[in-house]
Amino acid sequence: MSKMNVWDILRTPVITEKSVILKEESTEEGGNRKAGQVLTFKVDKNATKGDIKSAVEEIFNVKVAAVRTIQYQGKMKRRGRIEGRRPSWKKAYVTLRAGEPMVDYAEAI
Repeated sequence: MSKMNVWDILRTPVITEKSVILKEESTEEGGNRKAGQVLTFKVDKNATKGDIKSAVEEIFNVKVAAVRTIQYQGKMKRRGRIEGRRPSWKKAYVTLRAGEPMVDYAEAI
């Protein structure tokens, strides 16, 4: 793991309609194979998949099966004559192993 603290890697959980559905469902679409729940986090832009995996395992005491990441570019925003840019950020989808207990974000903090 890099020199970042585990609490610096995981910034905040992403709570949207899509992420809540992914967290609650236990099977993959179109398949009979069981999969673990998927947690969604806003993470540090410099964090690697290995850093994210070890941070989730340490904070929530669960085993991670896979980590997927996506980079979001900041959007240009304007208010009257003043233009600015929202910051870029990184999101991680963390899939837990099948059979792991349900994770509640507020319990681990």
